[in-house]
Formats: sequence, structure tokens, C-alpha cells
Amino acid sequence: MTDLSLYRPNVGVVLFHPDGRAWLGRRAGTPPPHNWQFPQGGVDDGEDLEAAARRELAEETGATRVTYLARTDGWLTYDFPPLVGEALRRGWKGQRQVWFAFRFDGSEDEFDLAAHHQPEFDEWRWGYLAEAPGLIVPFKRPTYEQVAQAFAPLAAPMPANKRDN
Repeated sequence: MTDLSLYRPNVGVVLFHPDGRAWLGRRAGTPPPHNWQFPQGGVDDGEDLEAAARRELAEETGATRVTYLARTDGWLTYDFPPLVGEALRRGWKGQRQVWFAFRFDGSEDEFDLAAHHQPEFDEWRWGYLAEAPGLIVPFKRPTYEQVAQAFAPLAAPMPANKRDN
């Protein structure tokens, strides 16, 4: 059994376009090929998880006009790989996450990647939930596979020509 006290509390967000595609951000300063991900971030002491997800989404993308769709059950965990230095680990073994799905109800000019502090992302696009596990850094891939499975009923199917790339 996983000792959750060793993992930093965190939330992740899959933001769905009304057509079922998912928002993907390219991590600033991260070389390809595994440099696209969903918004995510830490939970402040005593902060409600959905409130944390909405805050992180606004900070990282600028998006605030969203509707709650779903959340994952329980905590999903991943360990930091050895390449993550102690300064970034801050004493944690990894992260424990609850993931939220929201529908985007705004207009695309709402997206502002520099909305808050140092930008996490330098580019964004609408993609497919099913492609996300192949775009993320390998140590987060099992978590992204679980998220993709949990939110698959909300997602647009990936076209056959995208599956072959």
C-alpha cells in the first residue's frame, strides 16, 4: 500500500473543448518529444481540491469560464525520477493527484499563458485525450493513461490518422 504522506498533494485538469477535444500545453523550456501536458499544480494547506484545480487552471492558462464535468476517484500517484533534483522534490517522493475534467465555456482569447507568475507553457493547442499519454514525460505516463481512461466518455475519439502518428 502506498504511503500517501510521502507524496505532495496536487491536482490536474483536463479542459475539454465543447467538441470533446482536450487542451494541451507545451511546457516552457522543455525540449521535445515529451513536452506537452495538462495543467496541474500543488494544493495549498486546507484548500478544497476543486478550488485548487480552478486556481491552477486560471494561473496556468488564464481560463476561468469552465463547467465542472467529473473528477477521478481517490489519489493517483507517481514517483519523481532520479533526474528530478532535491530542490524540486522539496522532500517529497512524488506527487499524489486528483484530476478534474472541466468544459471550456469561454472564448479562446481568454487563454493567457502568462496570466500568473512564470509561464508553465509557451504554446497550447486542442488535441485528443487519447494522445496525451504519448506526449507526456515517461514517468507521468501511467497516470495519464489512468486519466485518459477515467475521462474517455467525455472525450472526442481520436481520428484514425492521428493514431498512426
